[in-house]
Amino acid sequence: MVILEKIKPMTEKQKLFINALANERINLIGAFGPTGTGKSFIASIFSIDMVLVDKYEKFIVSKPIIDIKTGKEYTIAELGETYNRVALDYLYDITSNVLSRNELNKLIEEGRIVVADPHFLRGRTFDNSIVLLDDAQLISIETLTEVLIRLGQHSKLIIAGDPVLQKIDISGLKDGATLARELLMGEEKAVVIDFGLKDIVRPGAKKGVKLALELRMRRRPLTDEEQRILDTSYMYAPDADIVTVVYVKDEKEKFKLENVPDALIISKEDYLGRLVGKGGERIRSIEKDTGLSLRAVELTLNLKPIITALHPIGWIGKHIIDVDFAGPDLEVIVDQANFGAFLGLKGVHVRLIDSVMRKILNVGVRAKQVQVRKESKKRRR
Repeated sequence: MVILEKIKPMTEKQKLFINALANERINLIGAFGPTGTGKSFIASIFSIDMVLVDKYEKFIVSKPIIDIKTGKEYTIAELGETYNRVALDYLYDITSNVLSRNELNKLIEEGRIVVADPHFLRGRTFDNSIVLLDDAQLISIETLTEVLIRLGQHSKLIIAGDPVLQKIDISGLKDGATLARELLMGEEKAVVIDFGLKDIVRPGAKKGVKLALELRMRRRPLTDEEQRILDTSYMYAPDADIVTVVYVKDEKEKFKLENVPDALIISKEDYLGRLVGKGGERIRSIEKDTGLSLRAVELTLNLKPIITALHPIGWIGKHIIDVDFAGPDLEVIVDQANFGAFLGLKGVHVRLIDSVMRKILNVGVRAKQVQVRKESKKRRR
């Protein structure tokens, strides 16, 4: 190792990612999750290191170039040399802490680091190469297939992307990162690492991701009933900042569940107290005026309060170990002993939560059980 030893994994997922990359029996690695978790950084540092120690001849970087304002994708045919400059600036930025610009330029000039436009891969073969397909959420299934076809002898492919917060709406179709993840999950010699909100290590990314979640909620169109609840809420809590309101009564009646609110109000972080009132008097007034049972939570990067607020069993929160994104879905991890209570009869509890979360964030919900070891209590003598 030359530069890889200069970095230390900051999370368990980063450790898993590095171990998967270093495993010579694995030639397909997927890293999926929000920005700021170290996916591109670790993939690039590892790949450059492998080139420096002559494990691979080339490091091939392939990523779409997108105008974030318009959503337009550009090709090398349109941008010419500007395409390479934009793509390489991305490499300069993420490797600057461990590799000088001169060192990186030398590898580029020697042809050991190569930028490949994902639109123009047909006819190419990547032998003895380590290939990074980044921002996979922005590519088509045709491009993904083409990249896999181009992988030659003694080569490794890394696919990285965010299938939740950075994907472009394509009318309900699955994005490239989701498709790539599904493909890799069923492949031999392949590993998928799912990074979540708790794995974000870059401070700016934490703020950015929270704002992205908030923006997605604020942009969702409200129904007439949701708008009525919002207007009434501001009558009694004019100093609150409400991100969104989601009407749950339809799901509540559909699944025939009790102890579920008629609607959920989500406030901006640190504004929950203003919405509820010191003794809960504000939320009670809103309930009385609307004639609905309401629950309120604040939006943070911890989505567990939203799940527990929607669940019909009040004590279930004590048995939810974690709530985080895993690929395109929100994964709720529950202790095995109370997994049945979380699911509900025929999965009715999860189906309700899944339906509501699709309204709020356009993400599905899946549950996973884990066995929790209980510490044995020593008897007092």
